[in-house]
Amino acid sequence: MNRQVVRLALCAILMSNIAPALADATGASTQVIEGALKKALPELKPDTIVPAPLKGLYEVTVGPKVFYVSEDGRYIVQGSLIDLETRSDLTEQRLGAARVNALNKVGLDNMIVFKPKTSKHVVYVFTDIDCGYCRKLHSEMAQYQAEGIEIRYLFFPRSGKNTDSWTKAVSVWCAKDRNVALTKAKKGEAVESKQCENPVEQHMNLGLAMGANGTPMMVTGKGEVIPGYIGAAQLAKLLDKEDHASN
Repeated sequence: MNRQVVRLALCAILMSNIAPALADATGASTQVIEGALKKALPELKPDTIVPAPLKGLYEVTVGPKVFYVSEDGRYIVQGSLIDLETRSDLTEQRLGAARVNALNKVGLDNMIVFKPKTSKHVVYVFTDIDCGYCRKLHSEMAQYQAEGIEIRYLFFPRSGKNTDSWTKAVSVWCAKDRNVALTKAKKGEAVESKQCENPVEQHMNLGLAMGANGTPMMVTGKGEVIPGYIGAAQLAKLLDKEDHASN
């Protein structure tokens, strides 16, 4: 057997031994981090714990949030991880995926959807019935639909729980036809007061977790946050650009 064959055989044996060791180390670190988080923050329920691009750190996602933990579980790092070589914000990329995952967990059945004949884009909108720019956005629904933009509404009554805006949101949700009721409420028309099981608090909590401090707040289908109102034509251009960038 020549020396080259021997070297290749030895490399194959070594790699077969190293791979399981690396997997075990990763698993062990994940368990250490999970245990440390459970001890320090028992109310925290991580969705994922995976190795971060930076050696020695693990990426933890909780709902729409992303942070980093040292492999020994002692230190938490909050902030953006920037790749200087590619000039890209690695954290923001992961945040986008985390936001979309959190919205998927809410589910379309727990949103009020205005769907065009042909959907080119999807936008999630955290809305307050009494917000002026939210009403402006809704009054232009036909324009958004003409651009092929599907609007998926979640409630974010800025005045808080058990206020007039919150009560209106619940009444709209409990109406026989939610889309019609929401349009009436956005026009300032009275909607029959109703109570039922509703996702308003779930929506509100998710919006807060995403950093909402005003309405409307849009989240694109890729998870990018767009604070405030933006017209249909401009939004369509932004969404086209986002789609091209991801392809």
